[in-house]
Amino acid sequence: MLVAAPAARADGDPASDYLLSQKTFIPPDAGIPTAYQNQLNQIVTRAKSAGYEIRVALISSPYDLGSVTVLNHKPKEYARFLGQELSFVYRGRLLVVMPEGFGFAKDGKPVPSEQAVLDRLPPPGKGGTALASSATTAVNRLAANSAVVVPVPPLTGDTSKPNQNYDRVLIVVVTALVVIGIVAVRLLRRRARKA
Repeated sequence: MLVAAPAARADGDPASDYLLSQKTFIPPDAGIPTAYQNQLNQIVTRAKSAGYEIRVALISSPYDLGSVTVLNHKPKEYARFLGQELSFVYRGRLLVVMPEGFGFAKDGKPVPSEQAVLDRLPPPGKGGTALASSATTAVNRLAANSAVVVPVPPLTGDTSKPNQNYDRVLIVVVTALVVIGIVAVRLLRRRARKA
C-alpha cells in the first residue's frame, strides 16, 4: 500500500486524481461532517440532472494541493491549473473552494461572468464545514446565473462528526509512520553493530 501511494499522486495534486472519475474532491482530513458532504454531492448531482454540470474541489490546506502548494491561497489560479490537468477527460465547469475564496474555470480557462458570481460571495473561511457549505451555496448561485434552478438540498446525516474515512486515513497514516519508525530503528541498530 505504501508503495502505491506515491504513484497515485505522481501527477502533482490529489484533486486531479479524484475528479477524473468523481464529481467532487472532498479532502479526507478536512473534518467535514457527513451531512455537509452529502449536501454538496447532492446539489452537484441535481445540478447535472437539471443541465448544469460542474465538478468541485475543496482545498482546506496546502496538503490538499500535493506538489503544487505554490497555488495555496490562490483559488482562481488553481482552478485554471486543475482544469488543465483534467482537460483530457473533462472540459466542463470547475469550481475550486479555498478558505480565501473561489475559483472557476472551464477547460482550464477563466470565465469572467461565472467568476463574477463567485466574487460576490463572502470567503468561506477556515474549517471543513464552512468550505462545504460555501461550495453548496456557490453551486446554487452559479446554476441560477445560467438560469438553472437547483434548490439547496436539506442536510441529511450527521452534522457533527466527520466522515468515517478520516478515521481510516488517520489509522493508515499512523500505522505507516510506526512501520517506518521500526524499520529506521532496525537499520540504525544494524549500522551501529557493524561500526
